[in-house]
Amino acid sequence: MTPLLADIGAVGLYLLFAWLLSAIAASWLSNRAGYGERLGLGTGLLLTVVGALIWVVIYLFFPRPGSPRAVEGIRPARRSVADG
Repeated sequence: MTPLLADIGAVGLYLLFAWLLSAIAASWLSNRAGYGERLGLGTGLLLTVVGALIWVVIYLFFPRPGSPRAVEGIRPARRSVADG
């Protein structure tokens, strides 16, 4: 008899990676849009890929005034080594 905890397989690992990457993406997008990292992280963890897609829409169409997204535009400014 094999332990049940070791039988999640490759599909479970890929789903875990998708869950974590969507949380990272939602957190980054919400921070750049001016809403803070915690709101995006919670949305990304609870709603998985749908949460990240929600933040893509918010990032593109509803950034807060003065946020990095509103100031720099959709693509973040590249920093050089001299800028620090």
